[in-house]
Amino acid sequence: MDRLIGVFLIAVSAVSFGANPIFARIAYDSGANPITFLFFRFAIASIVMFLIMIIGNFKFPRGRLLFTLVMMGGVGIVGATISFFTALTMAPVSLVIVLAYMYPALVTFFAAIFFKQRITNYKITALFMTLMGIVFTIGLDIDGQFLGIVLSLATAVIYSVFLIFGSLSIQKAGAFSASTVITIAASVIYGLLVTIQGVELPTVLSGWMAIAASGMISTAFGSVALFAGLKQIDMASTSIISTLEVVVSIALAIIVLGETITLSKIIGATMVISAVAILAKSEYKVANVKIH
Repeated sequence: MDRLIGVFLIAVSAVSFGANPIFARIAYDSGANPITFLFFRFAIASIVMFLIMIIGNFKFPRGRLLFTLVMMGGVGIVGATISFFTALTMAPVSLVIVLAYMYPALVTFFAAIFFKQRITNYKITALFMTLMGIVFTIGLDIDGQFLGIVLSLATAVIYSVFLIFGSLSIQKAGAFSASTVITIAASVIYGLLVTIQGVELPTVLSGWMAIAASGMISTAFGSVALFAGLKQIDMASTSIISTLEVVVSIALAIIVLGETITLSKIIGATMVISAVAILAKSEYKVANVKIH
């Protein structure tokens, strides 16, 4: 029964995270720009997660560990989210989410380079499938989408480096405590960026609702569900179930935004998702701190 609850919670978190790109596009269509959207998203999530930390009696990290997490949020997460959410203004959600989701394969690749981790046949297969999946997803027609594709791939690279060099600090602090500090640090940096750049606010109610939903549902609630689920099931199973995020994003992009999906994109997405499942089955483990 506990495992079933864990599976349900991870699935709920994946659905929550998967809706985030849709909330972003709704906010953009109502007049907000990525920096404004991300500031309010992280500010709302910071308040909710901070209150949960207090109520749940979670311990805040201190000293060097706190500094490391602050840097991870202020540099790593800010860099990855700017790339990802700016890419959403330049390319379809279905394309951006698949390209960004190649990060598990990149983590495996970087781990082999920087930490001399052995690449098994399973991992070689997953890396190949990811590469082919990206080729199918991008296709040959990239007119008007080139910068969006570059930013999507940059998201995957930045997030991979973030996980490779930050996973130990996240484990030491505790996943939820680390996520809260990282989220607060990101909100502070976005506050500075908004101050410098100026705000571009939504002009209709739907935009404000999308921003609120992003902060409360796709960030705070999604994180709580994820970490609650991790207490019930193993990391490998969590990684596999979390691929539902891609499916949800693509489905909502078609239903809500009216995007079209080609056969090549379906094949590409399937290959990338399958690669994540293969990596998980080969006992691939990274800290689960979501950014989408």
